[in-house]
Amino acid sequence: MAKSPVTRPHEPFNTVVADRRRGRGAAQNTSGRFESEQRVTQDRTWNYADCGWPEPTGDDEPPPLATTVTVDATRTILARNNSPDLGFEQSINPYRGCEHGCIYCFARPSHEYLGFSAGLDFETKILAKPEAAELLRAELSKRSYRCRVIAMGTNTDPYQPVERKLGITRSILEVLSECGHPVGIVTKSHLVTRDIDILAGMAERNLVRVNLSVTTLDRALARRMEPRAATPPKRIEAIRLLAEAGIPTGVMVAPVIPGLNDAEIEAILEAAYAAGARSAAKTLVRLPFGVKDLFQAWLAEHAPGRADRVMSLIRQSRDGRDNDPQFFSRMTGSGPYAAMLDQRFKAACRRIGFNQHRAELDHSQFRAPGESRQLAFL
Repeated sequence: MAKSPVTRPHEPFNTVVADRRRGRGAAQNTSGRFESEQRVTQDRTWNYADCGWPEPTGDDEPPPLATTVTVDATRTILARNNSPDLGFEQSINPYRGCEHGCIYCFARPSHEYLGFSAGLDFETKILAKPEAAELLRAELSKRSYRCRVIAMGTNTDPYQPVERKLGITRSILEVLSECGHPVGIVTKSHLVTRDIDILAGMAERNLVRVNLSVTTLDRALARRMEPRAATPPKRIEAIRLLAEAGIPTGVMVAPVIPGLNDAEIEAILEAAYAAGARSAAKTLVRLPFGVKDLFQAWLAEHAPGRADRVMSLIRQSRDGRDNDPQFFSRMTGSGPYAAMLDQRFKAACRRIGFNQHRAELDHSQFRAPGESRQLAFL
């Protein structure tokens, strides 16, 4: 009688074989919390020797995890919020899911609403909105529309790798530029420099602000933590290119992860300022829902010697919990350690010269699609 399948120590049933997930952030792909059945990936569960079976050959190995892109069927493009601790009222996300694969990404659970996993599905199953520009035109044409800054990059990165081919973010910027509509962008990608031709023109009219998220200057750490995002030097270079083009550019030290990258706060700010960034902000790492499990599994694999300390410091900064969903405290944390991080950040910003002048983007130039051409004709 054949033996039952045996797992190797410390290899849970939902862990995907390492060779398949090279270049990916998550190690797991557990079913979403809304699913009635729990899916189990068993790529690492079979101990062939114990089962009395031959080891698989290369031809038998599963292929690397590929990114799939499907069309999002949404018929709306603007997402609105009334959160008191966010600096915007409306946003656009050209893509659902993000191939950058940042292990700490607070947006991962949003994929569970689509029937996917917050783990590897989030970074391999991307939903794109190719009709975003047309949908935006329709939204901006409504008589009830009131111009407010549109934020991009608030949930998933608008310049993730698939944007290079699809150009959805660029098509959105073309509409906003045409209509004189202000926009704020957050990204980890050097690809944002592709659109300097549009962004520079908008900057001359005080219609745009771009922020680069820089979590670390350590290329090795970035590769493990944000496997398909631009390297730290490329992000600093993007800041420089944008600033040289006259585009107001800032740096987001986000997220700060206690015990992992918090020692780099000052160094990141200094590098960004030297490149031309003149505004800066930070957020504390957020681990909602399944992200906390994904992050702890990542720590166990990539930073086992720091894992206990990192989670201890996070909990000290979150009132004893892995995550704090409350308004106002969710971005900054609470307690002595979070207060110390905040003081360090503010002191460094004052010393270096950040946040000295921050003009509000101009709302007065907005004209509904087609309206500006009609007025010009008259």
